[in-house]
Amino acid sequence: MDRTIAIRREDKNEWERRVPLVPDDVRWLKEKHGIRTIVQPSGIRIFSDEDFRHAGAEISEDLGQASVVFAVKEIPAALFEKNKTYVFFSHTIKGQPYNLPMLKTMIGRQCNLIDYERVLNEKNQRLIFFGRYAGLAGMLETLHAYGQKLQARGVVTPFAKIKQAYQYDSLEQAKAEIAAIGAEIDERGFPGELCPLVVGFAGYGNVSRGAQEIFDLLPHKILSAEALLEMIDNFSSDNLNLVKVVFSEDDMVRAQQGSFELQDYYAHPEKYISKFENYLPLLSILVNCIYWSERYPRLVTKEYLKNRTVLESNLQLQVIGDISCDINGSIEITREATKPDAACYTYFAEKDRFEDGVQPLGVTVMAVDNLPCEFPRESSVEFSQVLRDFVPDIATADFGRTPENLLLPYAIQKALILHQGNFSREYQYMKDFVK
Repeated sequence: MDRTIAIRREDKNEWERRVPLVPDDVRWLKEKHGIRTIVQPSGIRIFSDEDFRHAGAEISEDLGQASVVFAVKEIPAALFEKNKTYVFFSHTIKGQPYNLPMLKTMIGRQCNLIDYERVLNEKNQRLIFFGRYAGLAGMLETLHAYGQKLQARGVVTPFAKIKQAYQYDSLEQAKAEIAAIGAEIDERGFPGELCPLVVGFAGYGNVSRGAQEIFDLLPHKILSAEALLEMIDNFSSDNLNLVKVVFSEDDMVRAQQGSFELQDYYAHPEKYISKFENYLPLLSILVNCIYWSERYPRLVTKEYLKNRTVLESNLQLQVIGDISCDINGSIEITREATKPDAACYTYFAEKDRFEDGVQPLGVTVMAVDNLPCEFPRESSVEFSQVLRDFVPDIATADFGRTPENLLLPYAIQKALILHQGNFSREYQYMKDFVK
C-alpha cells in the first residue's frame, strides 16, 4: 500500500511560515511507519529545505507521487489533482464565500478533504489546533496596540515597551519581557488616571486561554462578570490596577423568553439577544476569542459606539483585540483582516469612519487573521506533535472504499468533509453553499 505523503509550501502570504509537520516528526514517520515524505521547496518556511532533507524527506516541486497532501492554509484551486486526499484548514464549513470556488473545484475533481478544524473527539472537542498561539500572539499585539495608543496621547506606561509578537525571537523571550513589565507594575503601580484597567476576555476556549497566558504574567485581580457590575463603583486606583474578566455565553447573551440554556443557545441563537453592552462601559480592552456566525448576536455594534460617544466624550473602550477576526461579525467594526506589519486600524464612531493604524482617539481594532504565524516555529512543533499520530491512518487509508468502510479513526472520519467529491453525511448542509 502507498505510504507517500507530501507537504506543500505555504504561499497565501509572505507571513505564513508554518508547517503542518516538522522535520523531527517527518523522521519519526519514516523510521517508525515507513512513510515517505515529499516536501515542496520554500524560501520562507521556518524549517529550511535542508532541515527536512536531514530528516529523510525528499525535496521536490512535483508532489504527484503522494496520495495525501498536507498543508496549513488554503490551496489554490488549480493545484488540486483528481481523486487525491488533501488535509488543511479549508475555511469552508460556514460557507465562506471566498473559498467556495476552491471547494467546487475539489468536488469536480472528486477529491477527499480532511479539515483540521473538524478533527474532534467524542466530546466534540478539537484535537488539532493553532488556537493557543493565536491567543498568545493576539494578546501581545493587543497590549502593544494599547501601549502605543497611550503613548500617542502622551501617557507613559510600561506597555510602551511591548513589541509585536513577530518582533520577538521566541515565545520564551516575549514571556520574559511581559513578566519583567509585570514586576515593574507590581513595584511602581500603574498611572492612576488609567486605573482600574479592565481587560475583558470574550470566551474561554483554547484561544482565550492562550491570550490569558500572556496577561496572567501581569499583576491583576480576577473578577466575574457579575462581580464587575457589582464592584465597579468601589474601584480605587489605590488598590486596584489591572483587572481580568472572562465572559462565558450566559454573561454575553440572555434569552428573550425564559432562562439561559447553553445547548439551546447553540441550537437556536435567534432566541437570544446580546447583553454585552452592560459591560462595555467598564472595559478598557476587549479581547475577542469567541466562535461566531451570522446567527449569533454581536458583542459590539456601531450603533452602541455611536450612542456612547455622543453621550460621553471619553469612551472607556480603547482597544479591541479581535483574535476571532470575523469580518463585520461579533465586533461590527472589524472591517477587514490585517497583517502583522499593519496590524491595526481605528474607528471613529461619531463620523462612522476608519483611519489606518493606532490613533490617539477612537477605538483601535487589532485584526490580524493569521496570528499563529508570528510564532511559526513553536506553533508548528505543537501542531505537528498531535497531527503526526493521525498521519499513518490517513496515509494508508483506501479512500476508494465507501465512507463507512474507510477504517479511519473517529476524529479523522469526523473531519472528512468531502469523500470522492461528495459531502460526507455530517456536511450535507454544505450543498446549499455550492449551488
